[in-house]
Amino acid sequence: MPFLDIQKKLGISLDRHFMFLSAEQPYKNAARCHAFEKEWIECAHGIGGTRAKKECKIEFDDFEECLLRYKTMRRMHDIKKQREKLMKEGK
Repeated sequence: MPFLDIQKKLGISLDRHFMFLSAEQPYKNAARCHAFEKEWIECAHGIGGTRAKKECKIEFDDFEECLLRYKTMRRMHDIKKQREKLMKEGK
């Protein structure tokens, strides 16, 4: 514990926003991936990290896709390439 806890004295908590996206949001709007995070936390709660990696992989993959959107970005890239190809062909 630090000798001088500035966050506590000021009544703010900067850490909670870095821990969970589902923490209380400033404007009371749910985070984009709230549902996926909730499913993952409910699955992993109480079973330990090692078991959670195996048993909750589907939930975690859904949550990760929602956060990073790598499949969406890959699909958008493919669509853009197809559009450029059609434009070169004159269609």
